Amino acid sequence: MKIAVGADHGGFELKESIKKHLEELGGYEIVDYGTHSSDSVDYAEIAYKVGKAVTQDGDEKILGILCCGTGIGISIAANKVKGVRAACCSDTFSARYTRLHNDANILCMGGRVVGEGLANELVDAFLGSEFEGGRHQRRIDQITAIENETFKISD
Repeated sequence: MKIAVGADHGGFELKESIKKHLEELGGYEIVDYGTHSSDSVDYAEIAYKVGKAVTQDGDEKILGILCCGTGIGISIAANKVKGVRAACCSDTFSARYTRLHNDANILCMGGRVVGEGLANELVDAFLGSEFEGGRHQRRIDQITAIENETFKISD
């Protein structure tokens, strides 16, 4: 599976730690969209690059991992890319269930909020879960309708 990773300066060290963890696990092709140092950068560009990678058409499923200082800003930016469902998580239950119920395709974390050990657990929970579909698909379809501005409010 291909994993697109990215971070701003606030999440750089956490991103590097997560890349090392993924390499140790094996079986993942990691594509790093930057940043490549702790020098200040704007997170929107990184979020956009990873969001576009995750939503590209093709047979291969690509998931993303993004980090900034809190995980919040980069998740907001990523969610502006059509087709992205990015979730900022700091506990394993949320990281697992955002895949199971929300079909999230990008996990976001804060380098100033989540330590390396917990980050690895979040990554494992996220990547180790698959969308359940079923009753949850209707809600994903509604999110897509909002995105496409075709959402109809029920009476």
